[in-house]
Amino acid sequence: MRIPESELIINGDGSVFHLHIRPEQLADKVILVGDPGRVNMFRPLFASIECEGASREFVWITGVYNSCRVTVLSTGIGTDNIDIVMTELDALANVDFTTREVLPEHRTLDILRIGTCGAIQPEIPLGSFIFSHISIGCDGLLNWYDNRDSIALLDFEEAFKAHVHWNRHLPDPYFVRASSKLIALFEDVTVKGMTISASGFYGPQGRVVRQGLAMPTMLEDFETFEFGGYKITNFEMEGSALAGMAAKLGHNAGTVCCAIAHRYLKDANTDYKPKVAELIKLCLERLTA
Repeated sequence: MRIPESELIINGDGSVFHLHIRPEQLADKVILVGDPGRVNMFRPLFASIECEGASREFVWITGVYNSCRVTVLSTGIGTDNIDIVMTELDALANVDFTTREVLPEHRTLDILRIGTCGAIQPEIPLGSFIFSHISIGCDGLLNWYDNRDSIALLDFEEAFKAHVHWNRHLPDPYFVRASSKLIALFEDVTVKGMTISASGFYGPQGRVVRQGLAMPTMLEDFETFEFGGYKITNFEMEGSALAGMAAKLGHNAGTVCCAIAHRYLKDANTDYKPKVAELIKLCLERLTA
């Protein structure tokens, strides 16, 4: 089936609409970061840089590390941007940009998001690296796609909604497991995480500045939720959409974050860049081993 021009926009130079990447420029190993400025942290680590580009918040480079091609791409903030990024990465890998038809052989990408987060549980210290074995989407994005239940942890969802008295005005949450391949790469050097992906930084993560919350006890309720051997460990803003869309599209994906704030202890570390640099090096080593 030919994909119409209106559904997948291809730029005049043969690159995909938002990311401005051409199919041959994309590596099989992809690292996502939120901050466009964080892409530059990878430059001195690469043996060589093959190509690069930028459009809006989407800044990217493809280079070589451990004799392996790696694409690093910034996404900006939020699951709405992950919807763009994942759709366009999958198209680059699995659509013929000349015929606009899906390629006969599926190309699987390994996609790792490196981010920062706020820890919830008191035993998780600042600076910890948390790998999201399970992501909880409070954004509603995956609910727009068909068969979301096929990759969702439905028993987790029902238990969660009951425990936190989920507000009826909010989108149904979804629980998605990260790729077992990526979990195995990091389970010995990271905290086993079940992570809330929030649709905002303030209210959706339980922060109160000048507006009250629809669920005033949400932080306490999140902290005390336990199911299937998991507790909620941290907040971030993109991992659920990444895990969910990757699972539906047939890619390996996961999120690992450095805890730079502690919601339980009411503490934060603003000098976190050295820890993020450490996490970047660790991720490159594990992803390209």
